Amino acid sequence: MDLLDNALPNAVSKRIAVLPGDGIGPEVCAEAVRVLKAVAERFGHRFRFDYQLMGACAIDATGTPLPDATLQACHAADAVLLGAIGDPKYDHNPAAKVRPEQGLLGLRKSLGLYANIRPVTAYEQLLEFSPLRADRIAGTDLLMFRELTGGVYFGEKGRRPDGTAYDNCTYHPAEIARIAHRAFRAAQGRRQKLTLVDKANVLETSRLWREVVQKIAPDYPDVAVEYLFVDNAAMQLILNPRQFDVLLTENMFGDILSDEASVIAGSLGLLPSASVGDRAALFEPIHGSYPQAKGKGIANPIAAILSAAMMLDHFDLPEEARAVRAAVDNALNEQVLTPELNASAAYTTEQVGSFIAYGVLDLQDCHLHRRNIAYGKSTII
Repeated sequence: MDLLDNALPNAVSKRIAVLPGDGIGPEVCAEAVRVLKAVAERFGHRFRFDYQLMGACAIDATGTPLPDATLQACHAADAVLLGAIGDPKYDHNPAAKVRPEQGLLGLRKSLGLYANIRPVTAYEQLLEFSPLRADRIAGTDLLMFRELTGGVYFGEKGRRPDGTAYDNCTYHPAEIARIAHRAFRAAQGRRQKLTLVDKANVLETSRLWREVVQKIAPDYPDVAVEYLFVDNAAMQLILNPRQFDVLLTENMFGDILSDEASVIAGSLGLLPSASVGDRAALFEPIHGSYPQAKGKGIANPIAAILSAAMMLDHFDLPEEARAVRAAVDNALNEQVLTPELNASAAYTTEQVGSFIAYGVLDLQDCHLHRRNIAYGKSTII
């Protein structure tokens, strides 16, 4: 455990459960922690980091993807930081009775994490890396709210004697209302526009989503609301993603649309996420464990670092979150990036994290450390 004790009178003290996970997870998680330590040093906060196992590494060590000690630590923490989970030896074994992903599903259920929040930003410096045309995606800045614990993924499912299979999709109005209120509040702090994505022309659950959102909308008169069928929304995300501010949708639609939207940024290594409930919150990059890159120092840590920025927002530390995002923008401008975004003069995972951490401490002064970072001589935290 790490404890920073140089707190100022208005400082906060937070306990963060850190689940590095599998593959590149420990590498990107280390850089997110490095940046959080820089935030603590600059602003005088106390962050205590409690490292625990989850995923394939936990199966190897304990036989279960979510050990009791990990679950207890997450319940005791103010927030959870996750690297990535998954391992090919389980992915390619259909007979495996336990899988790393079961740990994440179990954690979400235990912590009551019902809202998945994913920002999608088209960075001007990186438009060329998206497979979509730059003139279509430039200026995109949207926020997706996906319901995470209901719908078809959690409904009754099975096989009948005649060989047919079924997956039931069920939603209670309260499940919809709690995430809808979060999405409306987010829209109030952004561009005051919310889009509900559903399939209300054919699905009864979608009609319920519309009914609930329409009842809630008058509570937020400053937010304009529009409704799109999911097939049209999927097309509009590609044709004109700039039109969206906050997107709200159910579990399966959100799963699909958030992955579709990820191509706008040009790299999965840039996209953070938060999964929140009424009493807990978990922050993680949206990318997987990328086992082929494990230990090579080529994994992009920016998504993990931006997930840490979302954690700071959750802690109601907006200035600190802005400092992290400004340091990330500076790294993008200066091309201090890993190979998939800077093939000609690539930096390592640790070098990118160090440069961003220096930027948090002093955005003007961090350039003085750039040569030392390039030579692997960074001594930050």
